Amino acid sequence: MLTWLILVLVILVCALLALSTRNSSKDEPPAFPGALILIGHAHILFGRKFRPWELFQKLCNASLKAGGVISVFMGPWTFYWVTDPNDFWKISNTCLDKSKLYHIAKPFAGNGIGISPSSVWRVQRKLVSVAFSQVVLDNFQGIFNAQSRRMVQDLAVEIGNGQFDHSVYTQHNALETICLTLGADFTDKRNIISEYIHASEIGMGILMKRFQRFWLHSDFIFNWSQLKTKLDECLEIGNNLSNTVITQRKANYLKNRKCKKIDEKVKGPTFKSVIDLLLELSIEKGLLNDQEIKEYMDAIIFAGYDTLSGVMMFTMLLVASYPNVQEEIWKELHAVFGDEDRDVTKQDLSQLVYLEAVLKESMRIYPIAPYVIRHLNCDVKLRNCTLSKDTPCLLSVYGVHRHPMWGPDAEEFKPERWLIPATFRESTVIPFAAFSMGRRNCIGQTYAYMSMKTSLVHIFRHYRLTGDHTKMILKMNIMLKPVSGHYIAIEKRTK
Repeated sequence: MLTWLILVLVILVCALLALSTRNSSKDEPPAFPGALILIGHAHILFGRKFRPWELFQKLCNASLKAGGVISVFMGPWTFYWVTDPNDFWKISNTCLDKSKLYHIAKPFAGNGIGISPSSVWRVQRKLVSVAFSQVVLDNFQGIFNAQSRRMVQDLAVEIGNGQFDHSVYTQHNALETICLTLGADFTDKRNIISEYIHASEIGMGILMKRFQRFWLHSDFIFNWSQLKTKLDECLEIGNNLSNTVITQRKANYLKNRKCKKIDEKVKGPTFKSVIDLLLELSIEKGLLNDQEIKEYMDAIIFAGYDTLSGVMMFTMLLVASYPNVQEEIWKELHAVFGDEDRDVTKQDLSQLVYLEAVLKESMRIYPIAPYVIRHLNCDVKLRNCTLSKDTPCLLSVYGVHRHPMWGPDAEEFKPERWLIPATFRESTVIPFAAFSMGRRNCIGQTYAYMSMKTSLVHIFRHYRLTGDHTKMILKMNIMLKPVSGHYIAIEKRTK
């Protein structure tokens, strides 16, 4: 009885705060329909009428219809929902801090480069940017080719067996590839890879439940829940992989330390991978401690493998759904490689214009990370309204990718739209945010394109895919994930 009384009092306090603090300025964005006087949209956001992904789409459509920005209320709190590309761009470059809601993801990413405060992020970005330069990434092309051939070989068991879940293959391959480019080889330890993938899927599901249940946003309450116990079990498995990567590479670094110094004196400075760069900053210069290195690794491994594997899964399904697109890819591959089954070079990658258009269009239709949430540390004046300081702002990647700038066929999968120079002639901003927008965009963009294009070359040179993406059912599990209907079938390509 006492518990219920406390809960009622809390609700009443929140209601009074809602009435007293909600901004009624005429310059505010229009409100999403359905808000109640005291609780705002809480009954919609946390009710059972809509599943998270359906609700996300509904809010995107409402924002687009309202001109690109709407307000959503949660008791005394307001947050904004942005789908206009120009507004997305301005907010991205004006407010660099991620929302405080990202603290929910800290168990997986710590204070890594993905969610760290802007003051920390600027230092982190400057420290590691050289490790993502083209010169360094070119050294990974051999790994990208070897791993692509490995996936082709793995997929061979599915030839002629009907539909199967290809995400299993893209997940394993992406995680193995990232670990290899970090200097750790798990290709013969697939049990570790499988355990990490399973644990991260469960962990993201827990984080999504925590996000949906607003009372679990409090660390104090969450730490007493059963979800926290399950999350800790997942984290232990995740830590096993990232700690192994760091231990292996650190031992190798210390072993070759003297030789590297001699080589640099004779041959000049060498270009280092991100893990070697972090170890050097720690061991030689004392700029990082072990925990900070681990947070870098957690962020790179966790975010990197999940986004790469997801984009590959969606791209393969979309191409499988459109035989004409698959045939155009084959024509381009034949023009570049002829009948050879040779490795893909960096020169080849620049010639694969249509394949890159397919990748971009896949990420436009199904953005694996469909939103970014920023904290507004100042009032932001947009074209049609003003956003108030100290308010969370959801920048909808999915919404931007369906903005009227794309034309009446925005829902259609049409890679050729990327090959028309005049497509965005009248716009100052290209409405594409798969790697976010502005100064705090994804640092691994070039890595991602190189890795995925190389994999797709090898896959489409060997296989013909069939599938139907219109049957796919999606869910929001922090990232955009398939529930069902995403299976494909493959057959050996004979020409």
